[in-house]
Amino acid sequence: MLEPIMYEGGVFKHNLVIELIEDLGGYVLQTNYMQTEVMIQMLCPHEDVSMLEDLAKELRAKITRAPLTGTDIIVIAPTLAYHHLPHHACDVAEYMRRQGANTTLIGLARGVGRRIAQISAKERALTDEHDLAVFTLGNFEDCLMKEKYVLYKDIEIPCVITGTPELSTTPAYAKAYVGHLGRIAHRLRNEGEIGALDKLAEVVGVILDEQRLEISKDPLTTHPARIMKEIKEQIPEINKSLSPAPITLQLMGARVKLPYSQYKEAIENIEFEEGPNLGEIARVLPSGMRDYMLIRILPKSVTGFVI
Repeated sequence: MLEPIMYEGGVFKHNLVIELIEDLGGYVLQTNYMQTEVMIQMLCPHEDVSMLEDLAKELRAKITRAPLTGTDIIVIAPTLAYHHLPHHACDVAEYMRRQGANTTLIGLARGVGRRIAQISAKERALTDEHDLAVFTLGNFEDCLMKEKYVLYKDIEIPCVITGTPELSTTPAYAKAYVGHLGRIAHRLRNEGEIGALDKLAEVVGVILDEQRLEISKDPLTTHPARIMKEIKEQIPEINKSLSPAPITLQLMGARVKLPYSQYKEAIENIEFEEGPNLGEIARVLPSGMRDYMLIRILPKSVTGFVI
């Protein structure tokens, strides 16, 4: 099993870390340079993490387990209209991103109101393309417990709800609830507010780890990071994409930010050195996000093998 790891240290000799991960059979997902510092998001085999820790100690760097790495999270606000501001959705999305996740932020077309709030079929389908959804709601306990569940009750992926009050029970149809994150008239930067964001990241990480454990019971035919690697090597157009994170990893596959109508066949014909092509081990589907495509990897129980 591959562990999601974040490496933070100096630029000096950081290439040794990348080489070690590749030699161990892991994957480097993203490398961010910040002047003399570097942050590397990676997947490392569980049994070899100690080797990475030893190298990081030698380089005076820090490695931490980052369960949000390699995941795709959607942050949903009832609306992004300026007359309904302020809300904390932007801070939540940015904090999830700093923890390693790829985040999408949307505002619902008709999500406002206590009794009239609703989510459209298109918005629901877009939400289900992700690994997890965070709904950033408001201040009133009665509204959170009795009204707003209509926004997420039919969503298939786990939903985490945020709001101001501390609730004794989790709202119906939600996987978890995190308080102290309601409508706030400033950026989230105070001690208690950062603590609430840390709590949210912790809760989301636990849920994602539960999903990873569930997937491991019937493992995918190949790892999503392997597909990302093959796409970069065999589809050179992906390197010319101006979209942020042209290949967005997910727990069950990836979102590829190339036109579905033009590249579906090319993606399906990607070959693996073990023999099969991508079309045999995964489904390539149109995404609800622009003209992008979704790759859904089939489990071992369907294909009968793992590569």
